[in-house]
Amino acid sequence: MADVPQPSSDPTPAVPATVPDDAPPTPGHDGHLPTEPARDHLLRTLLGARRLALGSTPKDRLWGWLGPALVALLAGGLRLWDLGRPGSLVFDETYYVKQAYTLLRVGFEAKWPDEPNPAFEAGNVDTFLSTADYVVHPPLGKWMIAGGMQLFGGAENPWSWRISTALVGVLAVFLLARIARRLFASTAMGVLAGGLLAIDGMAIVHSRTGLLDNFLMFWVLLAFGFLLLDREQARRRLADRVGALLDSGREVGRYGPWLGWRWWRFAAAVSLGLACGVKWSGLYFLAVFALLSVLWDASARRAVGIKRWWEDALLLDAIPAALVMLPTAALTYLATWFSWFRSPSSYMRDWAAQNPGEGVRWLPEALRSLWEYHLKMWDFHTGLSAEHTYASKPIGWIVQWRPTSFYYRDGSDGVTGCGYDECARAITSLGNPVLWWSAALAVVATVVLLVWRKDWRATAVLSGLVAGWLPWFLYPDRTIFTFYAIVFTPWVVLALVYVVTVLLEGTERRITARGWVVWGVTALVTVIVALSIFFYPIWTAMNIPKWFWQLHMWLPSWI
Repeated sequence: MADVPQPSSDPTPAVPATVPDDAPPTPGHDGHLPTEPARDHLLRTLLGARRLALGSTPKDRLWGWLGPALVALLAGGLRLWDLGRPGSLVFDETYYVKQAYTLLRVGFEAKWPDEPNPAFEAGNVDTFLSTADYVVHPPLGKWMIAGGMQLFGGAENPWSWRISTALVGVLAVFLLARIARRLFASTAMGVLAGGLLAIDGMAIVHSRTGLLDNFLMFWVLLAFGFLLLDREQARRRLADRVGALLDSGREVGRYGPWLGWRWWRFAAAVSLGLACGVKWSGLYFLAVFALLSVLWDASARRAVGIKRWWEDALLLDAIPAALVMLPTAALTYLATWFSWFRSPSSYMRDWAAQNPGEGVRWLPEALRSLWEYHLKMWDFHTGLSAEHTYASKPIGWIVQWRPTSFYYRDGSDGVTGCGYDECARAITSLGNPVLWWSAALAVVATVVLLVWRKDWRATAVLSGLVAGWLPWFLYPDRTIFTFYAIVFTPWVVLALVYVVTVLLEGTERRITARGWVVWGVTALVTVIVALSIFFYPIWTAMNIPKWFWQLHMWLPSWI
């Protein structure tokens, strides 16, 4: 019973249209409460009885860690098995893997001669030149790839190109299971979320290729988990301090207490700074998550009866949050450029010395050079409009309309040995179709539930989609790809699990209806698992008959 979700009793800034039966009464603005310790009542008001009971039994505590560990183990098997296949650079690995290797060797991203890949793939990895290359992404993701090379066999082994992103992909599954458990106050729903991410094709492909986007996904997901912990800690502190006031016979006044230093919020800011150190699109998550955290604070202050809660939230929560999160994220991001500062031969490292009096003159010389480099990077990102076969508009990402082909070889490339005349090997960054199509409907349902029920969990689920998906609609002329969707894939999964949670909550007291929901969810998950088994060969470059590959091309846009 501890694993079955019940209605959320967490308050939100707006009054729900339908109040759950077990929702505790909130205190009035005069501060009067039922005859029980004020702190206990406020905790139930701010967090809900279900969330407070999470992990209260040894069994639930055990499964709270064992369940996520088991789905992470499944993810590890799917990601680590034959990770070195194919033994060649895949898609944008041609940039990031070689850049990571030169970071490891000389401390900056060096140029390479023309057509360096055959030599690199054959083990001749030191053909790079002595001059710095112009790269358009910060260095942290490439340093993470380099760490795998350093620890696991060097650049001569394709397995080492990918081990870092594979391990990060496994950790992301474990993280999502723990996050969903806390978000939905259900161990079962946490394991379901982690399990769906473990078997999804988008997550598997990115965990088996040395690209940057999986690292970005990991850091923003970690930040989201930290902010959930901060939400709970802040509400416990608010309950303690307001409860002490009420227990002493005083009323809740116009303004509430300061909640002290928020370590989890600080940790989230560090994680978001690291996300920006992988790709600049981490900035969108910084903005959305910071706003989300402040809205949670405002709803808590309103729920405990603080009269001027909006002003309180601005002065005691929003401004301190900005003063902590923005500088912390900025300094963390700057720290990810440590090797650029340390290496005199880095790209544009001496720009300020060569151009005295130009640029932002009040900055120190090194920062002036870095700023000018960033302006050049910005011009590239905003002006990228080259034609590409697999370019796609963001409107189609949620239904995987035009997945990105990372790798394809067939008989014309010498692929044989599958037992048929025509063979093929493919890596297609395609999410599990039924999972994504179901989640697309769930996203619509989540928006409806947010408007109808004013459920804070719906806001949390949508926050990752707003930060990771919607900004790309601002760049209609830029060359962009469906594989960028890996960054918000955890929230795609959360949307689907959220709708399942709401359905189970809504049928808790109706046994027949609940049985239909359980059977429906079981059938859906079974189909998703079966399709992941079916599609796994084209996610991992297995040598298969070409006719079998064609069976996976359900839509013309997938070819």
